[in-house]
Amino acid sequence: MSGTLQTGARGTVRAELVTDEREFTALAASWGRLYRRCGAATAFQSHAWLHSWWLSYGTPGRLRLVVVREGGELLAVAPLMRARRGLPMLVPLGGPISDYADVLLDDEHADRAAAALAEGLSAAARTALIDFREVRPGSAVERVYERWDGPRRQVGDSLCLELPAGSMDELIGRLPSAKAQRVRAKLRKLTALGVERRVVGHDEVDTALGRLLELHRLQWEGRKVTSEHLHERFSEHLVRSVGPMVRSGDAVVTEFRLDGTVMAVDLTMLSRRLAGGYLYGAHPRLRERKADVAVILLDACSRHTAGGDHGTLSLLRGDEPYKHHWRPDPVVNRRLLLARRRTAPLMSVVVCDVAARRWGKELLRSWRERGGGRP
Repeated sequence: MSGTLQTGARGTVRAELVTDEREFTALAASWGRLYRRCGAATAFQSHAWLHSWWLSYGTPGRLRLVVVREGGELLAVAPLMRARRGLPMLVPLGGPISDYADVLLDDEHADRAAAALAEGLSAAARTALIDFREVRPGSAVERVYERWDGPRRQVGDSLCLELPAGSMDELIGRLPSAKAQRVRAKLRKLTALGVERRVVGHDEVDTALGRLLELHRLQWEGRKVTSEHLHERFSEHLVRSVGPMVRSGDAVVTEFRLDGTVMAVDLTMLSRRLAGGYLYGAHPRLRERKADVAVILLDACSRHTAGGDHGTLSLLRGDEPYKHHWRPDPVVNRRLLLARRRTAPLMSVVVCDVAARRWGKELLRSWRERGGGRP
């Protein structure tokens, strides 16, 4: 069902709460138009990604979409769900498998859309704390945060590493001379080996994603891996969401062949301001043949940013050492907490928990640097 929220007089602009999964499905077309009008949006805010995520990971009865309409058109959407993680909360759809969370705002009407959405969120929250995690600097939800009439806090969240969008030659040009020469040698090695790159058509995406996941499992066999990537629900979500995203230009799947066999598959997410490699699978035999997988993937991803259509080439979340070879800029996602007067104590609990966890990590890192406590 959907119910109109009392958010004050704003002409024909009104905020509504959508809790019906069928209505979520029916929003696809208007959601897609709004997504195109929101410059800050990433592919993780597309309807295809979030609706598919809900089908795989959502809990019936907990859907909470706050939408702002003017006439029959959407001006804003906050895709949330009700969760209880020790405390009653409203949290973004997409969960841990999405690198960025955000709302959608119509750029042309951003100020009044953000104000109406803030009022709608306040009415929808009731006794729950609103907890936006993994907010990239410059995200649309920051406008809502600025207009929030109640207690609010922000703390640091995950680290992302970013490069300026450009060609592979431009990325190599950022490196010191010796490193740049090594990368060029690795590119020549790929050519000599005969590694072939092919962008997959939308009618082949399902098969290519199956290969990606098989290769992903193979490359991490016997090593620590994100366990969710091995679950059937993740596979179902990926196949269901990425096909439509490829058709709409929000994702691209690339296969890499060696001696006629697919040896690697990459999934890159695309949006107006950002492109980022989301997931890949690579056969261990590539490394046995001295093919640098990181160079293969970055070369492929940079081909989607070389024209300047995307401002940033993101290496997404994670501080893995191989990413630092490219001299990326560190960008820290933010965690935005929005409360009502009566739920302010919940926000204090979360802030204290974040501080305690950070202190614990620093203590553990210090202990390890001292040799595990040995004198």
